[in-house]
Amino acid sequence: MRRVAVLGATGSIGASALDVIARHPDRFEATVLSANTRVDELAALCHRFKPRRAIIADPARLADLKAALSDLDCIAEAGPEALEAAAGDTETDTVLAAIVGAAGMRSTLAAARTGKRLLLANKESVVVAGALLMREVADNGAEILPIDSEHNAIFQCLPSPQAVADAHSGVERIVLTASGGPFRGWSRERLGVVTPEQACAHPNWDMGRKISVDSATLMNKGLEVIEAHWLFAARPEQIEVVVHPQSIVHSLVGYRDGSLLAQLGQPDMRTALAYGLGWPERIDAGVRALDMATLGSLDFGPPDRHAFPCLDLAYSALEQGGGAPTILNAANEVAVSAFLQRQLGFLSIPEVIAATLDAGLDGDSDSLEGLIALDAAARREAELQAARRH
Repeated sequence: MRRVAVLGATGSIGASALDVIARHPDRFEATVLSANTRVDELAALCHRFKPRRAIIADPARLADLKAALSDLDCIAEAGPEALEAAAGDTETDTVLAAIVGAAGMRSTLAAARTGKRLLLANKESVVVAGALLMREVADNGAEILPIDSEHNAIFQCLPSPQAVADAHSGVERIVLTASGGPFRGWSRERLGVVTPEQACAHPNWDMGRKISVDSATLMNKGLEVIEAHWLFAARPEQIEVVVHPQSIVHSLVGYRDGSLLAQLGQPDMRTALAYGLGWPERIDAGVRALDMATLGSLDFGPPDRHAFPCLDLAYSALEQGGGAPTILNAANEVAVSAFLQRQLGFLSIPEVIAATLDAGLDGDSDSLEGLIALDAAARREAELQAARRH
C-alpha cells in the first residue's frame, strides 16, 4: 500500500491523481491532501478520501478548515511549514508535488530530502532549484518520476533517466512536443489584443489559469526545456522543441542510429500519474486507448520564435546558468499574474521577463536561502517593469 501526499489536491493535476487513486483502493491511500485557499473543495475531498492530514496554504483559512473537518479524524493545518513537514513525514512514502509556482519548492525539496518517491508536477521547483533538488535526490535515495506529460514520455523512452549523459547509451537528443497553445499560427500583431479568457482556453488540455497562459506564450515549453536539462542531464543543444497540435505524441528521444522513440497517448494527465504511482508496473488510469486506425494525421512544425519569444528567453537563461532560471521564473509569474488581472498586455509578458533578466540582479544560487532571496528580488524588479507598461 503506497501512502500518497497530494499537495495541490484541488487543482487539475490533483484531481486527476485522486481519480487514479480512487480506482486502486487496494494499492494507494491518500494520507495528506492540501489546497491553497479552497477550503470547501478541500473539505469535500477529505470527506471522500479520509486523509490523516489536511493542509490549507493560507493560514487565514485554518479556522474554516477545522470547522469543515470537525466530524472527521483528520488533523487540519495551515501554512508553508505544515506543507514542508507533511512532505517529509514518515506517514507518507510518495509525494505528488502539484503546487503551482515557486510556492511548491520547499515541500518538493523536503520530499527529496527524506527519500520519498517524488511525483514531480511542479516544474518551477526544478527551474528555480534544479541543482539543489537533484543533489538531495542523489544524496538521500529519493526517486523522481516526472509527471509533466512531456518529461514522463521521455522517461518512458530512455533506457535510464541519466542515459542522455551516458556516451554508451546512444541517446543524442530529446524532442519536447508543444501543442502551440490557443494562438498557434497567430501573427505577433494579432497577439497584441488577446484577452486572459482567450489565453486560458487551451485547445487540448484542461489546466489551471497560470499554466494555460504559459502554454499560450510558450514559456511553459521553455520551463520544460530547463526541467529536462536537470532531470535528464541534457545539454541545451540536446533539447529540441517541435509544435505538435494534436498533443498525441507527448515527446520523443532521438538515438545515434537515427531512431526516434516516441510515447503516444490521449491528452489526459491520468496516464502520466498512473505511470508514476504504479511504476515500475503499469496500472489502469481510466484513460481511453488510442484507436490508431481512426486517429488521422499527426502534424509537426517548428515553433514561431518571433511571435513567442519566451521560448528563447528560457534557452538563454539555461545557457547563462547560475540564478538566471530563478529570475526567469519569478519574472514570468509576476508578468502572468499581471496579465490575468488585466494590468499587462499579452505581448508585454516577454518584455517584462527580458527586462528583469537584463536588470543585473545577483545572488547566491548555491543555497536555498540565496535562491529565495534572488526570487524575491526578481519579483520586485518584475513588478516595477510591469508597472511601467501598465
